Amino acid sequence: MALLNYTTSVPVFRTISEMQHKLAKAGASQIMHGYDSFGRVTQIAFRIHTKFGDISYLLPANIEAVQAVLKKQFPRKRPDLAQAERVGWRILKDWLEAQLALIETGMVTVEQVFLPYAQDARGKTLYEALLEKKFSGLALPVE
Repeated sequence: MALLNYTTSVPVFRTISEMQHKLAKAGASQIMHGYDSFGRVTQIAFRIHTKFGDISYLLPANIEAVQAVLKKQFPRKRPDLAQAERVGWRILKDWLEAQLALIETGMVTVEQVFLPYAQDARGKTLYEALLEKKFSGLALPVE
């Protein structure tokens, strides 16, 4: 099966703008972008008020991973980095829309759905903190 959105021609800036609009509509009070040394957006961070107070979240975009999948699926087309960026951000936007729909319906809370992306005071996500500890305490014992 081909990668979701693999044919998109939607510019990255438009997709990111759509994501910002969705996040603002969902109650985000701050939205920031992280950039690489080439000026490409690599992540979106946002702060949103929860029943526990304001929590910051960081959504990364691993564009190199997207490009690797596109190259594997379409070796003759030689997908370039620009196409991988368009595809990657479009996939992330679709995922974000689905999560926000789950929140809107009350099926989940903001804290539940974005938990791995929650940032501590140092800017480290919960996922990164658990990865450092090799998910110690979470993995089930081998029987």
